[in-house]
Amino acid sequence: MQNIPAASYAERHPDPAWRGRVTATIVALLILWPMLVASEFEPALLFDGDSVNATLRFLADFLPPAHSPEFLQLLVRETWQTVAIATAGLTLALVGAIPATLIVTERLSISHLGTGRMALVPRAVRQAVRWLLVLLRSVPELVWALLFVRIIGLGPTAGVLAIALTYCGMLGKVYAEILESSERHASDTLLANGSSRLGALLYGALPESASELVSYTVYRWECAIRGSVVMGFVGAGGLGQRMDESMKMLAGAEVSTMLLVFVLLVACADLVSKQLRKRLG
Repeated sequence: MQNIPAASYAERHPDPAWRGRVTATIVALLILWPMLVASEFEPALLFDGDSVNATLRFLADFLPPAHSPEFLQLLVRETWQTVAIATAGLTLALVGAIPATLIVTERLSISHLGTGRMALVPRAVRQAVRWLLVLLRSVPELVWALLFVRIIGLGPTAGVLAIALTYCGMLGKVYAEILESSERHASDTLLANGSSRLGALLYGALPESASELVSYTVYRWECAIRGSVVMGFVGAGGLGQRMDESMKMLAGAEVSTMLLVFVLLVACADLVSKQLRKRLG
């Protein structure tokens, strides 16, 4: 009779890594609990009698959504302005983010090629641009909007500039990370054969990462639409400013119509992103 060696405990157990998973879960809960206490989060308030009655009264005003011709005409004009603020802001952000990406992406460095070490001056410039991108995205667009409203007054210009500054920092950082994580053979070959950084970006790195870059850009456009709505509450124009007025007048029907418009805008952005990614393969 042949002796079969006993399997180790790790091989017999259905999940050999269960100790590590349980330990990580317990540590995460221990870290999360003080944060919940510090935030004074009280979900029980949602089920308080007064809160429930206020919620029901508020929701009852939502139906039916406002649909008078005058209001719909106003809504179309405000929606168009919201989309225009988001699109103009994102376009300005791209004007700054694309050159910044070209500078901070290490794989497009000519001095880095072959030696593996970037020269002192290019490294200093790259680090300075990185810190500039950190500064731009560290300040939320709502705070930028408040600052610009104080400087140039109420209106969509404050919203456009706020989106442009914040999203320039975000796009520059994420674009560089997407390009750094893609296959570098084509761009390295172009740079080694005398191509410029822009040529290596356009013909080496970009074709491989185009789908991901476009998807992220459209997602940022969707975020810019939501951001422009929020900035409307501080006087930057668009749907947000109109919603603020409807909320103050307790016009629930108008608020519900505008919420439906938000959903349609996000759905349209998702559809555009899907079609673009499909075309780019």
